[in-house]
Amino acid sequence: MDKHTRRTLLGTSIVAIGSGVLAACSRGGSPSGTGSHSAAASPPGADPHTGANPYAAGDPYAVASPHAGSGPHAEAGPHARGRAFRESGGTFVPKGPKGYVNPSDPEVIAVEKERGPGPVRRFRLIATETSLDLGGPTVRTWAYGDRLPGKEIRVTAGDILDLTLANHLPEATTLHSHGIRMRCDMDGVPGLTQYSIRPGADFNYRFAVTHPGTYWLHSHSGLQVDRGLYAPLIIEDPREPLSYDKEWVIVLDDWVDGVAGSTPDGVLAQLLDGKKMAHMDMGEGTSHDGSRHADEGARWHADKHAGPSRVLHGSRSRMLQGEGGNVDYPFYLINGRLPHAPSVFRARPGERIRLRIINAGSETAFRVALGGHKMTITHTDGYPVQHARTDALLIGMAERYDVLITAKDGVFPLVALAEGKDARAMAILRTGGGAPPRSVHLRELNGQVVPARRLVPQDSVALCNRRPDRELRFRLTGGHRKYDWSFDHQPYSVTQRHPIRQGERVRLTLINATDMFHPVHLHGHTFALKGFGAVGARKDTSLVLPHRKIVVDFNADNPGLWMLHCHNQYHSESGMMTILGYRK
Repeated sequence: MDKHTRRTLLGTSIVAIGSGVLAACSRGGSPSGTGSHSAAASPPGADPHTGANPYAAGDPYAVASPHAGSGPHAEAGPHARGRAFRESGGTFVPKGPKGYVNPSDPEVIAVEKERGPGPVRRFRLIATETSLDLGGPTVRTWAYGDRLPGKEIRVTAGDILDLTLANHLPEATTLHSHGIRMRCDMDGVPGLTQYSIRPGADFNYRFAVTHPGTYWLHSHSGLQVDRGLYAPLIIEDPREPLSYDKEWVIVLDDWVDGVAGSTPDGVLAQLLDGKKMAHMDMGEGTSHDGSRHADEGARWHADKHAGPSRVLHGSRSRMLQGEGGNVDYPFYLINGRLPHAPSVFRARPGERIRLRIINAGSETAFRVALGGHKMTITHTDGYPVQHARTDALLIGMAERYDVLITAKDGVFPLVALAEGKDARAMAILRTGGGAPPRSVHLRELNGQVVPARRLVPQDSVALCNRRPDRELRFRLTGGHRKYDWSFDHQPYSVTQRHPIRQGERVRLTLINATDMFHPVHLHGHTFALKGFGAVGARKDTSLVLPHRKIVVDFNADNPGLWMLHCHNQYHSESGMMTILGYRK
């Protein structure tokens, strides 16, 4: 097929500074992502008081950050910049048993070197307090810059992504590049792969991006992602096989922060309703990355008295075969806008449009349809599938789908139905004159929905049909009454390790013993769903429906310590996380 010749992107990309086919069966799987990085204030593995960089020794990609001297824990003086890159002490080693590959160990760097350097694409994000207009209501919240979603980052497969995150928030933060199979010390999990980025400091994330697709960036600290700390990450294919005229990036979200005094921490306090917070040894930092400091804990408990109750009772979803959620969000958004003031995408009749759809919601699965149009699914979680026609999509939290449509003449609503929550988000596709539709009750929402388990991967990304070398089974446990979500009744601890070894084919069986769905995400890898056919679609996040199970296979080809967790932010924050660790 011919490559596309023209694209219209939603929003303006961040200005980049600098220049700039997966062999799924080779070496037991596709490459896991590469990278290089530099120390900034509070780097992962740096001594938080000296800024010493543990990665420079033997790492040809390490370069001095222009911001290495900033932040409260950085070295001072004219020689601070660069000196950190000559030192090798202060390696960050998370708490836990010995005998495992730590985030910056030689095994990690060795895999990175195999991927090779590419053009460097530099970006800078600022996590800051700001006011956002959602299309009428204005809320005080946290975001990347002064917009929602944050400005998209767009690079090409084979590039080195060099991304500096400046923390202008009142508490620590980190950044996770969701779905990217990168080097472990760039994964952004506080207390496990890096020190948190303290207020006033910044950090340089640097790694290669080897596989094209639709991904996203978000905070991995506490419930910060349920504010506005997220942005699209698009990795273009230098040999794009799809033919299309325009491109529409669509980000779905459920929103509560800053509405009538509500905050995500306050919502979690309401869900716990006086119950003791699950005992979680999460390492250093705040909330998700460790026990809360005394002042933060006091604020968190006080938050439960702020704003109206956001606890949702009696939610049911036919599509999800159980509860739709426990949080009664006041707003649902597409590209940061409410339905009565929707984002509008303009095209011409007959144009072929690629929709990249990202669910950045924290507690809501969406059923998505475009009025008057069929959709052709081309990718899920960044990986191509054999094309499948559908009326609607069911998208769990953190999942992504790419679809193609041929635009008709008129004005058409793109509707995201919040499953089990009796609410909708909406955007508009406009190719002609006329008023926006008054009704958003689309017949397509009740039409055909092709589930991920029925998607077939393209041959270029299909895993070889190989017997597993190791099998791990996890039960998803807990419930909304005690709010004690976990794996195997064990709340998360940073010291947990489920051992795997490099080169293995690993099979995970995830058994949902609860009354609610869970979108389970594996860091640093993609897995193949076992379902329709011997080898299923490649994904990094997959829905596990109530009292059902899924079986997935992946290649252990990216050494380090990697989280497996539910991407319902309230479930993960209350304990539904664990760690897969590569043995030495």
